[in-house]
Amino acid sequence: MENFIYHIPTKIAFGRGQIQMLPEFLKEYGNRVLVLYGGGSIKQNGIYDDAVGLLQENGIFFSELSGIEPNPQIDSVRKGIEICRRKKIDVLLPIGGGSTIDCAKAIAVGVFYEGDPWEIVKDNSLITKALPIVSILTVAATGSEMDASSVISNAKEKDKAELFSELLYPKASILDPTYTFTVPAYHTAAGVADIMSHIFEYYFNGDRIPDIQRGMMNNILRTCIVYGPIAVKEPKNECARANLMWAASWAINGFIACGTASSWPCHALEYQLTNRYHVPHGHGMAIIDMAWMKYILNETTLPMFAEYGKEVFRIEGEDPLQTARAVLGETEALYREMGLTLTLRSIGAEDKSEILPMAKQAVEEFGLTDGSSLSLSREAAEQIYEICY
Repeated sequence: MENFIYHIPTKIAFGRGQIQMLPEFLKEYGNRVLVLYGGGSIKQNGIYDDAVGLLQENGIFFSELSGIEPNPQIDSVRKGIEICRRKKIDVLLPIGGGSTIDCAKAIAVGVFYEGDPWEIVKDNSLITKALPIVSILTVAATGSEMDASSVISNAKEKDKAELFSELLYPKASILDPTYTFTVPAYHTAAGVADIMSHIFEYYFNGDRIPDIQRGMMNNILRTCIVYGPIAVKEPKNECARANLMWAASWAINGFIACGTASSWPCHALEYQLTNRYHVPHGHGMAIIDMAWMKYILNETTLPMFAEYGKEVFRIEGEDPLQTARAVLGETEALYREMGLTLTLRSIGAEDKSEILPMAKQAVEEFGLTDGSSLSLSREAAEQIYEICY
């Protein structure tokens, strides 16, 4: 186990009706708020009225930035920065899933940078200060409500990059499982795949993972395979929604990473899919994860695959290889049961012409080597995309 420092400064208010805490959370940081959201579903399901009503009742000034895209674009970040400066915003209030919260994080640090915000996305050393963020989560997936990272896309440059800073942790996040009741089945499924993908990035690193985290990873994955299909079929099942919401937060809040390391190869490979085919990130992760797991199954990773089969899917058997093959089949069946396709063709790839440039960009930009048996070369990335096709 490597040395580490673990600290999460985010206050969580979890459960029905916890939005009542919103005025208290906001007033700790200021009285001028920028409300951020996506396509307007929060106005249809009542969440917008809940939040804005509390702002108005408590005399909190607010401006709005709507239309934030899935896989948020740098142009939305630029718009948000301009509003913050013009309206003298004190605190950001993203209402939505990971895309909305990620956009808020980029705005939070971009306000204090004099150059173009894309520069700070590409070079995190330029981060010096951030506006505080209080988030209201409406989609269980990315875990951005409780982590220190943000992923921003640049459509013009066909690029996607990550912001990471301790300053990006939301100050507080409100997690009401009932706010996810109206998430469509497809996006619920993609969210489950997203949660699982955060675990897979570490799971197959073997003895580099401390035992306490291995147990946590198994429990989070088990939560996903049990409650994912239920939430897809029964969108108002509060037990399923609550378990998935809490699993999403803990899959990527830094706890799993304590004392270990990963270059996150699957996410680097998936970023190329959202850049080119505009697939929801979680769906793209399901496609990449299945191909990647097939690619890395070997003598070194076999014990971890066997553990995954026994501890998560409860597969019984003495032959590790049979268990490993069985759990790959079970994972694929889970994704398909929830309605996720698992090929590049299914998301719009007309031929294999993009495989080489995707592999090249993934390896060059994200440096897919961490010193483990799971490090990827460009050739390996190509082979994984071939399996996906």
